[in-house]
This record gives sequence, C-alpha cells and structure tokens, in this order.
Amino acid sequence: MTKIKDIIQASIQVKEQLLANETVLESIAAVTDIITEAFKQGHRVYFCGNGGSAADAQHLAAEFSGRFYIDRKALPAEALHCNTSYLTAVGNDYSFDVIYARLLEGIGREGDVLIGLSTSGNSKNIIKAFEVAKEKGITTVGFTGTTGGLLKSVSDYLLNVPSTDTPRIQESHILIGHIICQLVEEKYFGQNA
Repeated sequence: MTKIKDIIQASIQVKEQLLANETVLESIAAVTDIITEAFKQGHRVYFCGNGGSAADAQHLAAEFSGRFYIDRKALPAEALHCNTSYLTAVGNDYSFDVIYARLLEGIGREGDVLIGLSTSGNSKNIIKAFEVAKEKGITTVGFTGTTGGLLKSVSDYLLNVPSTDTPRIQESHILIGHIICQLVEEKYFGQNA
C-alpha cells in the first residue's frame, strides 16, 4: 500500500507544482485562445507524439473532433500518426525522423496549430515537424517535461511539466490537454459545460 500511495503522492506533487507555475498557466490560457481563434478561422489542429505520447496525442485530438462536454459539431483536429501505411512507407523509404514533417508539408496550412507531445522534448521527428511548421506559418505548441529539451527553442508556446519522470509528465499532459479542450469548447461554442 505504501508504494501505491507514494506514486499517487508523486503525481499530486507534480500537479501542485503546475498549479503554482504562473508561466505555464499563462501559456495554457494563451494556447486556449490561439486554438479557439484557429478553429474560428477555419484552420486545423494537429497532434503528434511517440509511444504513450502518441496515444495521448490521439486522445486529445479525439476530444476536439468528437466532443468533450458539449454536444456540438466536430472541430477539425487529428493526430498525425494514425495512418500506419503512411508511417511505415515514409519510415522505410526516408526516415522515421521525417514522418511528421513530411505529412505536415502536404496537409499543413498557415494558421493551423501543431501540438507535439514529447516528455524529453528531444524527439527528432517532432522537432523536424516543428521546423516545417515554422516555415509554413503554423503555430507550434510543445508539451514536454521540465527542461523543454530541444523543443523549447522551436516552440511558439511551451507547456513544460515540472518533472523528469515520464509517467508523471504524461499524466500532466493529459490534464493540461483536458483543460485546453474544455476551455476551447466553451469559448468556441459560447457555453459553459
């Protein structure tokens, strides 16, 4: 029982540090406004990640394209890794490092938003996608751990969770993502859930 309580307490401590971090809280508010405005202007939101962060990216995209609290129309959001034929072809023919960058070259448009989830902040395929996003006028949002890693220098907005522990970071990424989804839904549709 002690180990279970220790793990729960560690998760709570990271969230308490997030709650006290005004910079991250202000960035969450800014990202909420950016995404809301992007949707209002007919733009799309893309998500990318690797491993558990890919699952989290897919989860958050579904909150927009499906629903969060409000029964409403779908919002244009998608995770970039869901086409396995594309991923395996580009990974094989080019490199796994360019799977997101190449897709973004084809479908990304100025005014869109790209959210990359990387606990280390050093995922090469996400960094390359952010570089392409910059060239195309796509706003970039990095969800990372405490240092921000290399994503820090290529992110327009950095949501860096104050932890180096991957599970604790991923738990907080979902918390932050859910906050953004709820607030965007309320702002876009003009309702309180």
